[in-house]
Amino acid sequence: MNRPQQSATRWPEEKDKDKNKSEMRILNILIAAGLLIQVPLLSKEYSVKSPDGKINLSVETATGMTVTVKYDNREIISSLSPELQIEGVTIPGTKPGITRAVLSSVNDVLTPVVPHKNSRVPDIYNVLTLRFRGGSSVEFRVYDDGVAYRFATAMKGNVTVKNERFGFAMPSGTEALWPLEKGFMSHNECHFFPASMDTVGTEHLASLPALFTTGGVNILLSEADIQDYPGLWIKGDGHGGVTGTLPAYPAAEKAGNDRNVYVTERKDYLAVTSGTRTYPWRLFIITPDDAGLVESEMVYRLGAPPAPDSDFSWVKPGKVAWDWYNANNIYGVDFRAGINNDTYKYYIDFASENGIEYVILDEGWYKLGNVLEQSPDLNVQELCDYAASKNVGIILWVVWKTLYDRIDEALAQFEKWGVKGIKVDFMQRDDQWMVNYYHEVAAKAATHKILVDFHGSYKPDGMERTWPNVITREGVKGLENNKWSQECNPEHDLTLPFTRMVAGPMDYTPGAVVNMQKRDFTPVYYRPASQGTRVHQMAMYVVFESPLQMLADNPSNYKRNQECTTFIAGVPVTWDETRVLTARKGDFIVIARRHGDIWYLAAMNDWKPFETEADLSFLPKGSYNLEIFADGINADKHGEDYRHVTRIVTAGEKVTLSLAPGGGWVARITPVSNEPVMK
Repeated sequence: MNRPQQSATRWPEEKDKDKNKSEMRILNILIAAGLLIQVPLLSKEYSVKSPDGKINLSVETATGMTVTVKYDNREIISSLSPELQIEGVTIPGTKPGITRAVLSSVNDVLTPVVPHKNSRVPDIYNVLTLRFRGGSSVEFRVYDDGVAYRFATAMKGNVTVKNERFGFAMPSGTEALWPLEKGFMSHNECHFFPASMDTVGTEHLASLPALFTTGGVNILLSEADIQDYPGLWIKGDGHGGVTGTLPAYPAAEKAGNDRNVYVTERKDYLAVTSGTRTYPWRLFIITPDDAGLVESEMVYRLGAPPAPDSDFSWVKPGKVAWDWYNANNIYGVDFRAGINNDTYKYYIDFASENGIEYVILDEGWYKLGNVLEQSPDLNVQELCDYAASKNVGIILWVVWKTLYDRIDEALAQFEKWGVKGIKVDFMQRDDQWMVNYYHEVAAKAATHKILVDFHGSYKPDGMERTWPNVITREGVKGLENNKWSQECNPEHDLTLPFTRMVAGPMDYTPGAVVNMQKRDFTPVYYRPASQGTRVHQMAMYVVFESPLQMLADNPSNYKRNQECTTFIAGVPVTWDETRVLTARKGDFIVIARRHGDIWYLAAMNDWKPFETEADLSFLPKGSYNLEIFADGINADKHGEDYRHVTRIVTAGEKVTLSLAPGGGWVARITPVSNEPVMK
């Protein structure tokens, strides 16, 4: 990692009465920091701009603390009044005692262990830190693509956080994609409902991320670096704005079965935590174009870095042959399909033949309630050994509570078997206790060199930076919903890149090869189909980010659609470079991603047919093989219709993309071997 280049200057202390001396200090600040902060001497207003000057964050501290954010001199967020209520003290309180205001800047480059979008992530921002009497502070960061803030305290021992105030106003007429929830117990598998904020009331609870649009500017609200603290939820305030709410610490629980543990009573506080710490980031990604949402890596940047002495070189991203979506309904074999070794050896053989790194054993491999009691027709040790001989790894599904009851014993046994990862399911909460559970699982799994995929989970918060073995998570309404509903359709698919995926990788579980148009689709639990075209599903492997990416369909089906399977299996799950060529939330996206010297270009659309030109000027000079999978001429009637063609193109050429309703387009772009690529 490159060392940060910092330039820091300090505002005069408020108690400094020497006018001449103070004015000189302010002048030095403006020169050193390059920030045009125009405030009167000893004012209680402070401001900081983004490096490109387009975003301005100002803080007024005459009575409490009120934050305003402007984009291109237009106010987009107002009346943001953050407050942390700790037993015995409120920060900053109605009369903030500011002892120091510090301006600084950072110009750094991060190198992710597991690159979701880019192998090098610029981390460039300006900072305003306000320090209060008693040792607490608030830090504001302003990037070119948004703003964030967090509290910090320096108190002895443990403290009890009673509440946190969060809320803000936006211009009248602000539109939202609102992730409506029924309560704090949730898988966070949301629809993002289009709504005017003027109609969103206090009864409309939502998880994060949530997306707002005002005056052509997108504002995505989320959080990062949640540790030893609950997650943030939001409601409408009844006046076009947003107010925050957080789940209090659980006081009593009731187990419904092996997976559903209900909180029946809560404490009168959010958390008991260390008095010296930083708190989660509250962040707003701000961009005038929809493509900027997909390209933003603010959540990752704000995640805590891994421990300095940690080693995650063993983390291996990859694809996974998945059994649960297709209910193990393999066919054309001479054994009874089901939860048994013969079936999973079939999956392992399929994975090995196609270069797929993992096979998952989902629900059914152990007796529910006892993670160490295997199903009678299954031998995990034998399967791990067989998989290893085929260069395939085994991942095990586990219910969170069953794992927790015997976590040390279970993880030790998994490592002894040779298990490479776990899929932990049904947490459905993000109170302080459950957030700590995530970190405990991540830490203990890392000691056994085991990957973690959190299902039934809250949204990503940069934890994948802190714990690179937490390689993906669900918290998304994914493909499995087609087994029982019509909710997971192309319109939903074209909302996710601009909402949920902005927070981090998502285990959507794509890859259906039984594909139907809207008029033909009906939910079928044991032999499910997807909505939209075959290539709509194939394009997801480029559009949707997940360093552990499932192949949801039946291996028997994949074998009968081998050229599609071969292409899917070859798509990388990590990326060195990402560029969104064009996008409009809810409607379409065209995206290019690079892994090494190979580029992938993909497009997806909603139920409306879509045609555009993709400019290949992002390619280095040279000639390229373009292997294309596109919707077939009859894909609007028969979703499985596609065409597969190969052609030679040159950098800067334009390629026409034609997509059917619920369609897709995807291509692998490789340099012509006999012509060196000019970089």
